[in-house]
Amino acid sequence: MHEQVRHRDNPTGPASAFALPERLAAKADPALISADELFFARLTESLDRSVADLTRRIDTALRSPGRLGREIAERDMAVHQLSAELRALRRFGLDLCLGHMVPADGSATVYIGRLGLLDGAGEQLLVDWRSPTAEPFFGATHGNPMGLDRRRRYRWTGGRIHDYWDEVFTSDAGRDAALDDQSAFIASLGGDRSPRMRDVLGTIAADQDAVIRAGSRGTLVVDGGPGTGKTVVALHRAAYLLYSDRRLRHGVLFVGPHEPYLAYVADVLPSLGEEGVQLCTVRDLVAEGAGAPPETDPAVARLKSSADLVRAVDAAVRFYEQPPTGTTTVTTDWADIPLTAEDWAEAFGAPEPGTPHNEAREDIWELLLTILTDKADADIPRAQLRQSLQRNDELRAALDNTWTLIEAADLVADLWSVPAYLRLCAPWLAPDDVRALQRADAKAWTDADLPILDAARRRLGDPEASRRARRHRAAVAAERERRAAVVDDLIASDAHADGEGLMTQLRQHDLQELLIDEDAMPGLDPDLLAGPFAHIVVDEAQELTDAQWQMLLARCPSRSFTVVGDRAQARHGFTESWHRRLERVGMDRIDVATLTINYRTPEEVMAEAEPVIRAALPDANVPTSIRSNGIPVRHGHIGELRSVLDTWLAEHDEGTACVIGSGAAPFEPTPRIRWLTPTLAKGLEFDLVVLVEDETDAASDDIAFAVDRYVAMTRATRELVVLGA
Repeated sequence: MHEQVRHRDNPTGPASAFALPERLAAKADPALISADELFFARLTESLDRSVADLTRRIDTALRSPGRLGREIAERDMAVHQLSAELRALRRFGLDLCLGHMVPADGSATVYIGRLGLLDGAGEQLLVDWRSPTAEPFFGATHGNPMGLDRRRRYRWTGGRIHDYWDEVFTSDAGRDAALDDQSAFIASLGGDRSPRMRDVLGTIAADQDAVIRAGSRGTLVVDGGPGTGKTVVALHRAAYLLYSDRRLRHGVLFVGPHEPYLAYVADVLPSLGEEGVQLCTVRDLVAEGAGAPPETDPAVARLKSSADLVRAVDAAVRFYEQPPTGTTTVTTDWADIPLTAEDWAEAFGAPEPGTPHNEAREDIWELLLTILTDKADADIPRAQLRQSLQRNDELRAALDNTWTLIEAADLVADLWSVPAYLRLCAPWLAPDDVRALQRADAKAWTDADLPILDAARRRLGDPEASRRARRHRAAVAAERERRAAVVDDLIASDAHADGEGLMTQLRQHDLQELLIDEDAMPGLDPDLLAGPFAHIVVDEAQELTDAQWQMLLARCPSRSFTVVGDRAQARHGFTESWHRRLERVGMDRIDVATLTINYRTPEEVMAEAEPVIRAALPDANVPTSIRSNGIPVRHGHIGELRSVLDTWLAEHDEGTACVIGSGAAPFEPTPRIRWLTPTLAKGLEFDLVVLVEDETDAASDDIAFAVDRYVAMTRATRELVVLGA
């Protein structure tokens, strides 16, 4: 039953920001909320003014002409940034405000917002939640008030405040405060879940805020059990780092475990005012990832999960980088010109270190042409000789045979179909391992192949790159010639040209270069997930293999990571410490922050879930739940599934439920009731979880089963039902 809503609308002015239910009538006392009402009136005026101003600036920018590609790009970037600000303001309105804090020194009340906002006079109305000024709003505790007298947090629904909570930190701070029992605030954490995660800025706790605001140097591991807010911390940390560390602007990658997770969290970062973060799964980093099924052979999965085979890609590529050991004679229309082994070696050394193999070929080709041109007799016309060499099929074939253009998929397929090639590139493999890695369809990719394909693609680069580079240079050269011809025509038609005027100055090289807009020339659109990134956030990181870590390390040269996970939720076991695991894969400067408070899962559920994981992993980091709802875990038979779901739907108008089990769904999922495997449920949360266990599950005693069961049980924020065969 819905409660009657009580609010104080002013018929001659704007509506009240408060819409408190009858049971909270005492909180509607003007002595408690009149100062807030005045503030929200100012905020309404400022928001209207800001929306109008941003709209005007966008319209002005869109009408401004751009003469060159670079100018157009700068204009479009400005429009993009202004539009993002406008969307944020229109998305929230008054609920940009999270709450306020009253300093103990008697200074003015500070209102905290999702974004910072000034009024028309330039005074600070809202302080951005990420600023140092806002830190006490999240971090203050009774043990460390951080200079606060009291703090108020709002609970918004539909753009109105339906509840608020006051916390006091000094002995006389009770005046003008609604002193709730802390349990009222904790109970709010168990509110109805929806198909999309909401940002929870209003309920960020001090332990979480400390992790969110940690620096970006090196690797920060956030280790925490179910319900500790790891995902919340990861998302809000990404937004905080983008605000506080300008080095990271538009350079953050967020990696989640699976597509349902990405769909669940997709709204959070935009709601925090950040739209520049790329979200993906590890599969998304490789083109073949979308269609790659799991590797079914445990031995093959184990071999390919190692970083060793990723590193073997370098040896596989070097096989195609072998300069001739003898002299090559190049025939031209004027003379035969020798290319010695030393000449070849010099050319092969031309590319800068780290240049991808296929892209380096163009550098080698250009130096070969220079070497041959320099070796020719002085009376041979240089420009004509170089043009002739460009078309020399014999020279091009010689380079093709010694520095071969190759596709990444072909290179990896050769490893799985040519045993001698694999033994050459990975000599440490035992004969049985080499045989295990061979397969009839070499390009039948599985998820275990993805890190190796990624390494090959990064090491090789695009085989079309050199052709595109030649086309780009040709287009620029042709444009330069065309501009020069236009300048000549203008000078010839200038009746006043005397060799010193403006038209003659257009002949100067620098001015002609300014006329050429290379950004408008043919080019390659960059891969948005190729990096490099200044910082990478990885959630559910306990599942990543050493090979998958290499994919991420290759995209973050600075080794600036936020690694979020729970060793107890690793399906294949995680016996190492975080330090040892990450140092082994190539990280350094590692700090570990541990979250131990479970804000999500009721005590009743955790009481049954804890023994499940302790039996398999005695040292699991099982967090302490601070919430109890009095709903016991129910057990029953799988035949009761439909009845359980129908009863829940009849009793709950809002919220979401999930049936977690293996195999195909025995019913048609709906937006409010989903069917997921334990793996795909990871990182998600639901009001009701129904765990379905078959006879095979019940008889299992391995780590993967224990982890799956623990993960499934702890997705529940209110109620857990376990149904067996």
